[in-house]
Amino acid sequence: MSALEWFAHKPLGGGIFWIQERFYESGNRANIWLVRGSQRDVVIDAGLGLRSLPEYLRDAGLLAPAEGAGPRPLLAVATHVHFDHSGGLQHFEEVAVHSAEAAALLQGDNYEAVTWLSDREVARPPRPGWSARQFRVPPVRPSLLLQEGDVISLGDRQLTVMHMPGHSRGSICLHDKDRKILFSGDVVYDGSMIDWLPYSRISDYVASCQRLMDLVDRGLVEKVLPGHFNIFGAERLYRLASNYISQAGVCHKISTCAMRSIASIALRVANSRITSQ
Repeated sequence: MSALEWFAHKPLGGGIFWIQERFYESGNRANIWLVRGSQRDVVIDAGLGLRSLPEYLRDAGLLAPAEGAGPRPLLAVATHVHFDHSGGLQHFEEVAVHSAEAAALLQGDNYEAVTWLSDREVARPPRPGWSARQFRVPPVRPSLLLQEGDVISLGDRQLTVMHMPGHSRGSICLHDKDRKILFSGDVVYDGSMIDWLPYSRISDYVASCQRLMDLVDRGLVEKVLPGHFNIFGAERLYRLASNYISQAGVCHKISTCAMRSIASIALRVANSRITSQ
């Protein structure tokens, strides 16, 4: 299967494209965002990597430079290293990730990447003989380590890094302040927030949600482009963040601890099998 078959995209205007993996039919299917700038293009998250995303971007004409101009540099930014967001980083020459998860990416740590893929989630295999049992996130050396407050310049637009741990220890959002757009990764999306994975931490998540609410209170976000599911606005962002805080009590912490223990065991068993094959 070609990259053109595997991916599909939708232009959102303003140099932003929404890209998805067509045949990965799972609630874990991540949104991939291409943001084009006057001097640099940025891909936010990279999917599973079963087909080459840069190849798709080129073949679909999404990286075509302005007339008379040379090709712009292309940077892939991982909002975090979970497998559904980081598997495709292997196909990029320039990769950025928060420093807290750089070692996991460099080592190909599929426990921290929470790699969990089944054949039934892939409607059409990317190539003959492919099996989900073969899948793992390969080691990738980041070319750029991100920290809170860093600014990624695209020329005519700037993306500010906001370290928002909780879902994972290196989770980030990217904030386009001028356009009041937040690329939120898995920090927040229009669904139940997951805080029971390895390196998830409820207290961090509460603090991150407080920051999200503050962005809304200060009028700094009008549109959220999340890591999963659909785009939403500031009012929904505030509600999702405030709901998480209100539910993060003792009972939630106890149940989350139990779920994390089960998930950790399952992931260690699954990834030991992958390594031994």
